[in-house]
Amino acid sequence: MNPLYAPAGQSSLLQLARRGDTQAFEALVRQHQGAIFSIGFRMLGRRDVAEDLAQEAFLQLYRKLDHIESLEHLGFWLRRVVSNLAIDWLRRPAHTATQPLDEDLGLAAPDSGDDPLVTRALGRLLGELAPAARAVMVLRYQEDMDVADIATALDMPVNTVKSHIKRSLTALRGKMIGAQLVSSEDEP
Repeated sequence: MNPLYAPAGQSSLLQLARRGDTQAFEALVRQHQGAIFSIGFRMLGRRDVAEDLAQEAFLQLYRKLDHIESLEHLGFWLRRVVSNLAIDWLRRPAHTATQPLDEDLGLAAPDSGDDPLVTRALGRLLGELAPAARAVMVLRYQEDMDVADIATALDMPVNTVKSHIKRSLTALRGKMIGAQLVSSEDEP
């Protein structure tokens, strides 16, 4: 790898990409592709659509590269774009009409040692949230963004973000407790 594209040259990557350097742009994509795919996947639960959304987000980045102010702004901008793309996709009336046959619902993130059944149940319950609430929860708890940044990214008031978090956590807790009670009643 060219030393110019190594982590030490991070600040110049954006400038090089703006000038049309394809290797620099590829390096920026590689740095952010995992996080961007993961946001789409967590929000939609479908690998194929998450890949399409990530591709669309990077295509938009390529078109808007001159508007990106810094590497920090780049990461924030990409999260905003993929979140909005996912919300738009969820709002389409036919988003649940088809499911690929070869869908692998494994997590994009490395195994953290958590209980896979709880993780799967949380993922399913997260999928039941409204699109905006789902986006808030993914950005807050997966991307560890603070409330003000989420409000800016999703173009909603801070109090609305806080309300989504509070209502979603209450709903998720209630459903998880309900699921535990049902499963414990099923045991002999």
